[in-house]
Amino acid sequence: MEYKVKDMSLAPQGRLKIEWAEHHMPVLMLLRRKYADEKPLSGIRIGAVLHVTKETAVLMKALKDAGAEEVVLAASNPLSTQDDVAAALVEYGIRVYAWRGQSSDEYYWCLRKVVESEPDIVLDDGGDLHALLHKDYIDYAGRIIGGTEETTTGVIRLKALEREGVLKYPVIAVNNAYTKHLFDNRYGTGQSTFDGILRATNILVAGKVVVVAGYGWVGKGIAMRARGLGARRVIVTEVDPIRALEAVFDGFEVMPMIKAAEVGDIFVTATGNKAVIRREHFEKMKDGAILANAGHFNVEIWIPDLEALAVSKRVIRPNVTEYKLKDGRRLYLLAEGRLVNLVAAEGHPSEVMDMSFANQFLAVKYLYDNRGKLPPKVFNPPLDLDKRVAKLKLESMGIEIDTLTKEQEEYLKSWTLGT
Repeated sequence: MEYKVKDMSLAPQGRLKIEWAEHHMPVLMLLRRKYADEKPLSGIRIGAVLHVTKETAVLMKALKDAGAEEVVLAASNPLSTQDDVAAALVEYGIRVYAWRGQSSDEYYWCLRKVVESEPDIVLDDGGDLHALLHKDYIDYAGRIIGGTEETTTGVIRLKALEREGVLKYPVIAVNNAYTKHLFDNRYGTGQSTFDGILRATNILVAGKVVVVAGYGWVGKGIAMRARGLGARRVIVTEVDPIRALEAVFDGFEVMPMIKAAEVGDIFVTATGNKAVIRREHFEKMKDGAILANAGHFNVEIWIPDLEALAVSKRVIRPNVTEYKLKDGRRLYLLAEGRLVNLVAAEGHPSEVMDMSFANQFLAVKYLYDNRGKLPPKVFNPPLDLDKRVAKLKLESMGIEIDTLTKEQEEYLKSWTLGT
């Protein structure tokens, strides 16, 4: 079996990490056991471009156990791969092309290996695999049964493909599942972002001024956790007036980045856009300001401007690069501007990825069950599957909820009953 990982001798350590994740992902493990018997994915080939973490490993094993003929995995970020997990997955029979610290050329070489495995269904996180298929493998893209997309950035790119009328296969926007974005994006990213910041810097958040760029579900989670860690002020910057107003009503300060730049101690971007923090902001920042990105790509903190302003730079700690400016001020960029939670830490906790990857698993099964019936569009996950994941998660936590009586069901269906 062909593969490329950093070091196969790391596999024993990776197996332990995966075992830990399995113990904390009860919903996905329940699905894995159920469909390991039924084998609903028998005969299909799956290509995935996801962060190669212990949680992703549980999903890959579940897909293989459900009967997939072959599962091929590459990383969706050059710095997010857990090399021991990658080695352990190879031992399990998953073709992995991933290692931490890839160059851009190596990253896309790995993505091409996924495409060249001729998958029937593709899973992506960020849209690079979908984009590659539609740029360089357009004829093959038309033969794919369907795909999934894990994150907001990727869904935006897929919507652009659909809007231009060039999307070649149906895609389930897993990110849009309630049991994904309400929990993974908010609670997962909120916690893991500060996990990465603290592992990289060991700073005290209490008493600091934290600036959060973007108040989508990710930004909401980051702002919430900053407040919980004792930040003296939490400032939100936004371009959307509705989200800005929501931040105000949630008790946060809202102002333009050009003003926030003067007072912030820690800056975290979570917008999905480029150059959110750029030259005019760097020029106003305090000595010692810390810059971290929680968006998918390393374009939110505009590094070319930072490089142009700096007279020197050095790696002062793992995942911390110090940029010294002409006036002596120092700005600290974490994780090379890439996803701080995956580069400087381990990504989201297993408990929240349990729901996200249960959605991924069920989306793959849904696409296969409905092959040939879905047009090439971006679909939200079916609500019944979303609720199934929520119900299973509650049951795994030992939590019971009410059910409607027949009378209540009829009342909700009626238009005649009123005052």
